[in-house]
Amino acid sequence: MPSADSQPDHIHTPPRLLADHTALDLINTVELADGIAVDYWQTDADVVDWLAKVDLLPTDARGRAPKGLLVAARNLRELVRSLVSRKKAGKKIDVAMLNQALEAGGSHLCIQTGPHGALSVLRVYPRETAAQYLVPLAEAAVDLLVDGDFELVRKCESDECTLWFYDRTRSHRRRWCSMALCGNRHKVAAFRKREAGVE
Repeated sequence: MPSADSQPDHIHTPPRLLADHTALDLINTVELADGIAVDYWQTDADVVDWLAKVDLLPTDARGRAPKGLLVAARNLRELVRSLVSRKKAGKKIDVAMLNQALEAGGSHLCIQTGPHGALSVLRVYPRETAAQYLVPLAEAAVDLLVDGDFELVRKCESDECTLWFYDRTRSHRRRWCSMALCGNRHKVAAFRKREAGVE
């Protein structure tokens, strides 16, 4: 995998959320652009914005970040990348470090009263440290590793793409991170080969 610290002079854009699982979207916060690894997390604020975008941060915690969040988030991302890659390859995984990430939790359930008196259950997390901010993300990784069907956890088939996805299509024949991105590039390349008479 390309270094998570490399950053080309591309315009900073938010990472794409196209994996259909939060743990895989986490891994995809580093991707290739023109053959260079782009890390979409460059500041603590980038991580906070991403957590909010994937609904892992309540409204009252947005706009602020604990010290060290970027480093902790990058470390968790590379841990999850390693665990997912090893499990996909059928190798044994060591979950000790993921369990450490989960231990920062201390969460509890809370009942909320909504419109017209409707009740709902919410899990409340303490958010004083970087590790606490990332517990919901570690829990998403647990969900994938324990309950995910790894026959459906795939990497994009493009040689120029590093993105992962969870194939939730009815036929389970998804090949690309996105038809609009790599799928379309593949179709164009195949058409050009046919036009040039290359098999």
